Amino acid sequence: MVESEIEISEDLVRALLREQHPDLAELPIREVAGGWGNQMWRLGDGLTVRMQRMDDSPELQLKERRWLPVLASRLPLPIPTPVRDGAPSERFPKIWTVMTWVEGTPLDHGSITRGDHAADALAAFLKALHVEAPADAPTASDFGAHPKDCTDGFEHFLQAVDLGPVPEDDVRAVWDDAVAAPAWEGPPVWVHGDLHPANVVVADGTLAGVVDFGALFAGDPAWDLAAAWLLLPAGGAARFFDGYARADAAAVRRARGLAAMKSLFLMLMGQSGDRGLPGGKPEWRPAGRSALDRVLNGR
Repeated sequence: MVESEIEISEDLVRALLREQHPDLAELPIREVAGGWGNQMWRLGDGLTVRMQRMDDSPELQLKERRWLPVLASRLPLPIPTPVRDGAPSERFPKIWTVMTWVEGTPLDHGSITRGDHAADALAAFLKALHVEAPADAPTASDFGAHPKDCTDGFEHFLQAVDLGPVPEDDVRAVWDDAVAAPAWEGPPVWVHGDLHPANVVVADGTLAGVVDFGALFAGDPAWDLAAAWLLLPAGGAARFFDGYARADAAAVRRARGLAAMKSLFLMLMGQSGDRGLPGGKPEWRPAGRSALDRVLNGR
């Protein structure tokens, strides 16, 4: 069965629950908009069913099952934690997981109006997350490399994106500075790896939770520090780094370059959505453009 043949419906989710977790099967089920690698379904008020969809391997969900319970208890913002495992079956040949629901609106559909509070919340969250990881922690795959090893991806995004009035040389200068920055020399720390507006939720104008830990790895914290520009309003990055208080100049340089690359990626996904292409996210284009403006202005 290939991806296009797997139709995930409310009836399928309920049938899987009846087979494997019958005590949950009669709770209300409703689809959550968005998602790419996984499709989400609300289950009652406090749970969600995370259905593997476009991900080719179960490794990302298995990683979340293994490590999120370890991390959740010491993080100051809510994160999803697994409560039940779903196994592949004749009805659905991939794994699925019942997890706790993190209340809030994804930032790509919401906004931060309490910028100082959000900067402080992000700094506190990443200070708590960025501790030395154990020896058996997952290593980076698509994420985590030094910017100099990501240049092909950066160039692809830069050439594919319509920058409008933004000078290409300005974007390239930020990237070149990140490439020239010294590498991370500390011990590998826990890194979310994929912090962008669709992977955090907001409530009451500020950060309320962090979701989608499929990219979780042990390595360079600069991959998360890029969120200072990707998530926070103008001016928030300075307050964030003051509160985080652990980033040296090299880490900030790497993080700023990675934020530029991630901003271009968001803009590219937005362009795809504008053109009606599969996987496109129209709402990501303005999010990426505003993030790139903050990167270039250093704020």
